[in-house]
Amino acid sequence: MVQSKAQRAKFLAFCLLPTMILFAVFSVYPLISGLYYSLFKWSGSGAKKTFIGLGNYARLLEDPVIPKAIGHDYFLVFFKVLGIMVLATFFAVVLTQFRIKESGFYRVVFFFPNIMSVVVIGILWTFIYNPDMGLVNSGLRAIGLDGWTRPWLGSLTWALPSIVLPAVWAGIGLFMLMIMGGISGIPASIFEAADVDGATKWEQFWKITLPLVWAQLKASIIYIVITTLNGSFVIVQIMTEGGPNNATHVMGSYLYQQAFVNYNFGYAAAIGVLILALSLATVLCLQLFLKREKIQY
Repeated sequence: MVQSKAQRAKFLAFCLLPTMILFAVFSVYPLISGLYYSLFKWSGSGAKKTFIGLGNYARLLEDPVIPKAIGHDYFLVFFKVLGIMVLATFFAVVLTQFRIKESGFYRVVFFFPNIMSVVVIGILWTFIYNPDMGLVNSGLRAIGLDGWTRPWLGSLTWALPSIVLPAVWAGIGLFMLMIMGGISGIPASIFEAADVDGATKWEQFWKITLPLVWAQLKASIIYIVITTLNGSFVIVQIMTEGGPNNATHVMGSYLYQQAFVNYNFGYAAAIGVLILALSLATVLCLQLFLKREKIQY
């Protein structure tokens, strides 16, 4: 039976309607609400709200913690992208280009952290960094490097870098599998021809593998950036709560503190709008910077 365009449109609308409703309820409505509440001074409880216009945004410009939090966010973005992409790409190439019998086992091992919640990962690494009983300091003492031990999460210098390691560890497996999927889709004949021409594995990686999995690499980088700018507050809150002395506060953890510790929901909403603006601007810049001509094979 031939359907008219009107019937097809009704069918598509019927199928998309539940998704659009959920998107409106859980994405559009919170966004509009955040913009609305950012114009008020409000404790988060009760009906009393004082309209202050752009007062909360003016406060953002004067708050000394905001530039620190933004810097910490991009510190985590840079080192998470660098650490995860380098290690995930390395392991993906090794497990696909070299004949390793236990490759299936290693895939499970690397992916295992991804099935753990961020809360569990944060608690686990908090114990690992414990200055008295933690694995890091105990290992350093065992090999005679007592002078290198320190309260990692209590140090103004080392607290933020210490958060990078568990974040990278937890993210390698997922992106390794994404890159492996891209490598597996490259015809074996291309690598065979490169072998015949005398290309080394290193040359094959730079001239064949990397260009042909660029779509997976780009998607991975953008995903890491978005999830870091919008979700790194969870592991920060679990491991350091933004301390010591604001040394690990990111925008999300500072928003949480303003909303649920200081009960300043209006200002917290303004911080949320700033996070959204920074995320959008960063992703748009990345889209332009990572744009490459698509290679066909």
